[in-house]
Amino acid sequence: MGLATIDITVVVIYAIGIFGLAQWVSRDKAGAGPKNSTDYFLASKNLPWWAIGASLIAANISAEQIVGMSGSGYAIGLAIASYEWMAAATLLIVGKFFLPIFLRNEIYTMPQFLERRYGNGIRTLMAIFWLVLYIFVNLTSIIWLGSVAVMKVAGVNQDVALVALGVFALLYQLRGGLKAVALTDIVQVTLLVLGGLVIAVLTLGEIGGGAGVIAGFSRLVERAPDHFHMILQKGDPHYMDLPGLSVLIGGMWIANLSYWGFNQYIIQRALAAKSVDEAQRGMLFAAFLKLIMPIIIVLPGIAAVVLAPDLAKPDEAYPTMMRLLPPGLLGLVFAALVAAIIASTASKINSIATIFTLDVWAKFRRMEEPGERRERHLVLVGRIAAAIAILIAILTARPLVGSSEQAFQFIQEFTGFFTPGITVIFLLGLFWRRANEPGAITAAVASVALSWGFKLWAPGVPFLDRMGLVFLAALALAVAVSLATPARRDKDSIATGDVRYATSTGFNAGAIAVILVLCVLYAVFW
Repeated sequence: MGLATIDITVVVIYAIGIFGLAQWVSRDKAGAGPKNSTDYFLASKNLPWWAIGASLIAANISAEQIVGMSGSGYAIGLAIASYEWMAAATLLIVGKFFLPIFLRNEIYTMPQFLERRYGNGIRTLMAIFWLVLYIFVNLTSIIWLGSVAVMKVAGVNQDVALVALGVFALLYQLRGGLKAVALTDIVQVTLLVLGGLVIAVLTLGEIGGGAGVIAGFSRLVERAPDHFHMILQKGDPHYMDLPGLSVLIGGMWIANLSYWGFNQYIIQRALAAKSVDEAQRGMLFAAFLKLIMPIIIVLPGIAAVVLAPDLAKPDEAYPTMMRLLPPGLLGLVFAALVAAIIASTASKINSIATIFTLDVWAKFRRMEEPGERRERHLVLVGRIAAAIAILIAILTARPLVGSSEQAFQFIQEFTGFFTPGITVIFLLGLFWRRANEPGAITAAVASVALSWGFKLWAPGVPFLDRMGLVFLAALALAVAVSLATPARRDKDSIATGDVRYATSTGFNAGAIAVILVLCVLYAVFW
């Protein structure tokens, strides 16, 4: 495909600008001294709502969404947008019910919450699990799909693209940590939305034959009517991926609650908020952004059904649609794609460094240094961990992700082995005081064992239904084991008695608006 000179110029300007902005916001303020662990891993706990909301979306929307979900849009249709639209509702729940507890107890990592609620064993178990998952599933997927897009659009060798994306993302956030990521993400999200809208408009315009975007959308619905059903019926070839009502009342809630509420990679932005109110406004902002994401991500994939019906693999849909763009605009949309990849990769790297440094290294290595030396040591360890993580991901991306037909669905199904147990552990930890560590560990082990059992002996059960069934079983086992073993109040230091769940009038009004929009969307495209 290749890029024209003007396209390369646009991309270079973006790269220089965003790198320079990241270094500028990362600078040490005069008289403040060097960064400590709170500065580096939690942006000094001073993030405003707009940075939280933008950073949530920038962390979430990467190549696995843009390329992978667009590919699923090509293969499945609009039904895949449930991951985006149901996430908007989930963000409201997380903001109203989960964040007040996390922020009241000054939680900085999810494993730390588990230790303070249950005990040290579950913290170590889950910290190691998240490190493995983030490096070998999420980080590899992000840079692999990103390198596929760069190769197809710019004609760059894929291995070169893989290394370049990983190294740039590492250097981009290495100095400033979460602050560098979050405060530049408003630029990344603006570019992402703008670039995505451009390609959506141009693809619909192409289908409309010059009659306009609305005419193009109408013709797309007419020519690909099977791609515009949100709730798939039994007998649909993709029912195993999105099994009917399970996207509304079943297993998708388990996946979304785990991802948006208990995932360090995501929730870290809200934990760095100035206040609970600021965090909740950030969540609401992210929920509104989630409503428009399918236009940017899924719609171009569906348009490719008409414009490029013979693609070898669904994940080629988005890069193929970019070929419609004229020089200049191609550079803008390509920069938007790179922005999403870099922002998400940098966010993942920072979360890996945070968990390794605070939940593994600091926990198991006695450090004799006084306060300031200890803090500087932790920041150094975090930077080294970030570099090692991206190196491992670069080396393992091809063998782990390269053979997958639909990378987005691969990620969802793999993480679905663990998410039921994670959701049980945190929901009980937040809202049931009798839950204890044996019950939590039982839920974690049962989630993996039962998920493998379903996969091997009941392969006809859709993975979202499997997640729902495993969640119920793990919940029952966790409750039974907790009741059968002694309560250990000495291990529970999470305060919930004085937590206020009341939200502001603005949050309530915005939440109602989000829910009404979701009701209309599902009613129209049922």
